[in-house]
Amino acid sequence: MSNSNVTVCVRFRPLSHKERKANDKVCFKKLDSESFVFKDERDEDVIFSFDKVFYDDAEQSDVYNFLAVPIVADAVNGINGTIISYGQTGAGKTYSMEGPSILHCNELKTGLVQRVVNDLFECLRTSEDITTWTVKLSMVEIYLEKVRDLLDLSKDNLQIKESKSQGIFIYGATEISIMNSSDALERLSEGIANRAVGETQMNLASSRSHCVYIFSVQHGSTADDKVRAGKIVLVDLAGSEKVEKTGAEGRVLDEAKTINKSLSALGNVINALTTAKPNHVPYRDSKLTRILQDALGGSSRAALLCCCSPSSSNAPESLSTIRFGTRHIP
Repeated sequence: MSNSNVTVCVRFRPLSHKERKANDKVCFKKLDSESFVFKDERDEDVIFSFDKVFYDDAEQSDVYNFLAVPIVADAVNGINGTIISYGQTGAGKTYSMEGPSILHCNELKTGLVQRVVNDLFECLRTSEDITTWTVKLSMVEIYLEKVRDLLDLSKDNLQIKESKSQGIFIYGATEISIMNSSDALERLSEGIANRAVGETQMNLASSRSHCVYIFSVQHGSTADDKVRAGKIVLVDLAGSEKVEKTGAEGRVLDEAKTINKSLSALGNVINALTTAKPNHVPYRDSKLTRILQDALGGSSRAALLCCCSPSSSNAPESLSTIRFGTRHIP
């Protein structure tokens, strides 16, 4: 990719048990580790290329090593970074982020969140220059354009502020100091349990909110007297499915509309950042993009993981996810 700091990847999960039982066909053809062929709306073959394509045989560690390792290293050096998982409900977003469970899963299946946590503490512990450090965690969800604290559910309409010293921050959000990986994972699992989970026809455990994990790192170094600060923001987006496919009405329809509006705002921001000379980056168009403002722009590094179902029955949804990713490759 050109001079952009945004890496865009696609991940196809394996066919599910249900899809195999229904004899669903796979809706794409693999070309290489960066390109595949997919039929567009007119049933014509189109070649799509990305920074990396993870096929159904990709391990969780492959995704982590490619997408997240540079971001963790940068955060320890005081550069902010964001990892975002995007796609239709049931396409593998949460699996990529958290694995089958944040606390109990074998090493192979461990998701991005746990790996980021482990790697972050490992980097801080083993660096010869770093003398003192703190890592703080806050977790919020954005539901119907309201920011809710997942570590304290009584705080359900938090405001986003900006200051010279802190940059963009969520005013009043619970921030807890975490000392090590197991401490962090315990707290993360408490927050995840509080997430708004709605029922749609796509997936009974479909989450109807964007979930944002913010790790703030500060450390002092022997090399100079400066205190360096960086943050890693991990975002598990709400499902991007089309309204007619979910059977949504009433409250659920309102959810779908606000989800789609903030996803499109995110798309516009990433698009503006990846064009050669961005004039105006519309961060203020949604709560999500405002929170991400200082972890997406400037020297920050961002990774977008577009998760897709390989099944022909979900081909229109997968195509729209792929298109979301392609418009951001300059």
